[in-house]
Amino acid sequence: MTQSPGMTVYGALWCPDCRRSKQFLAEHRIPYRWVDIEHEPEAQETVRQLNDGRQIIPTIVFDDGGPILVEPSNAELAARLGINPQASRSYYDLIIVGGGPAGLTAAIYAAREGMDTLIIERGGVGGQAGSTERIDNYPGFAEGITGAELADRMRGQAERFGVEILVAQTVASVDSDAEDGGVRTVTTDSGQEYRASALLLTPGTRYRRLSVPGEEDFIGAGVHFCATCDGPFYRDMETLVVGGGNSGVEEGLFLTRFASHVTVLERGERLRASQILQDKAAAHPQMDIRLNTAVREFRGNGKLASVLVEDLTTGQQEELHPAGVFVFIGLDPNTGFLSDTVELDQRGFIVTDTGMETSRHGVFAAGDARAGSTKQVAAAVGEGAAALIGIRAHMEEEIRNRGYRGDN
Repeated sequence: MTQSPGMTVYGALWCPDCRRSKQFLAEHRIPYRWVDIEHEPEAQETVRQLNDGRQIIPTIVFDDGGPILVEPSNAELAARLGINPQASRSYYDLIIVGGGPAGLTAAIYAAREGMDTLIIERGGVGGQAGSTERIDNYPGFAEGITGAELADRMRGQAERFGVEILVAQTVASVDSDAEDGGVRTVTTDSGQEYRASALLLTPGTRYRRLSVPGEEDFIGAGVHFCATCDGPFYRDMETLVVGGGNSGVEEGLFLTRFASHVTVLERGERLRASQILQDKAAAHPQMDIRLNTAVREFRGNGKLASVLVEDLTTGQQEELHPAGVFVFIGLDPNTGFLSDTVELDQRGFIVTDTGMETSRHGVFAAGDARAGSTKQVAAAVGEGAAALIGIRAHMEEEIRNRGYRGDN
């Protein structure tokens, strides 16, 4: 690898993407200068200037004068630094695509049973759970635990049992040499191929967008999808949350730590969040709930200035003027690379049988991207363990088949 250029990372300690980028640089022994914009107010203005008025971190500036990186994925960081991560070998008993709670759990179970296991993760190990501010409903943590700490603990446990984790690599395709008895192949965007007796797909999900005029224009300049990442930018300001499910109300409650006021918009006649969250929101002096309300347009000039909303009961439209908007309207699966490989439902989620096996023999799925999953950390962990039971039975079947055929 060629010598990496020097760099300055602008970020904040509360930013999960900043922590992920710093961890990636540390793991690859890449030196950098850290600038905490919380303690250096002039750095906040530098970030805005670098991003055309947008407040986005991490923002990474390189000494060689090349393009800056803004909220880069691990793969984007690796490409910019000339890093080409590779696994230690080309064949494994089990390859897991995705390093969230489901994939990490399955890997721990597999490694304890003596399976050579590789996890391929394109972003930060821990998935969306790893960037969650606090998880209060995961058993065993009476006081709750941050998503980052839970992800670190899971990763450490997997690595203790010998699981190999390959980060900064995006899977481009998966395939099988034969329906029965053949190897399964994973190909990454960089062209590397890895083979295994079985595959487990745990690619997770991403935040769904509203797809209304102006949304793309103001992402990072008033429109956000992660309160943990961007909420602290809105200290003592009014904010808007779009979505009245568990995620929306939870993130709205989190925003009250910074924002002076939070309004939650919900299209339906009632909130979809759990009753305990509804009760917390209703009793919170900094929160309001508006039902039967939909966003029609984001407006501004380089930075969000107003939001056009519609009362779905009366049809009346109104302009609101929040400093920032946080969108939490559901999740879409990261399954674009699987469209011609395994059966997907109409929303793109992976269809499995009761043993977590997909329509392709020897290829299994678990976690948030699986059709019918509950999109909860505890459920993803359970699915990871359940999938491994099915994978173990598959391995035993293939060993028996090879024996019956007289294979060595």
